[in-house]
Amino acid sequence: MAILSQILSAVELFMGNVCKSLVATQSYSTSGDADLVVIGSGPGGYVAAIKAAQLGMKTVCVEKNATLGGTCLNVGCIPSKSLLNNSHYFHMAQHDFASRGIKVSDVSLDLEALMKAKTTSVSQLTSGIAGLFKKNKVTRVDGHGRINGPMKW
Repeated sequence: MAILSQILSAVELFMGNVCKSLVATQSYSTSGDADLVVIGSGPGGYVAAIKAAQLGMKTVCVEKNATLGGTCLNVGCIPSKSLLNNSHYFHMAQHDFASRGIKVSDVSLDLEALMKAKTTSVSQLTSGIAGLFKKNKVTRVDGHGRINGPMKW
């Protein structure tokens, strides 16, 4: 139970008390069963799965998408921030550089390159999570997970 408490503490710091209801425990596995099944590999899920594995639990993470990281990493926060950051550079080149003594002419936007940079960032981060799963021996299962009730999978 001490290890489960450490996992819950780490998850709570990141995601709050909501995650408590998603973590089910049983005695440590001595067969092919998992000690912990995490549903979803978003920011809370992959952190919980990796931490549990680091603490010695046989951990499985169920993910419905082709890549790890959830909505935030794949289509939400991170891609948006990448595009926003690069659009800020474009704005600075058009409007701010001259006042800083930097002269540029004919500034244009290459949307294809901008989108490629965003895709590259996302790919590097999702590959990083996959690498951490492999390093920490977290088993990924493709599919959907559901909690049917206490100790009912």
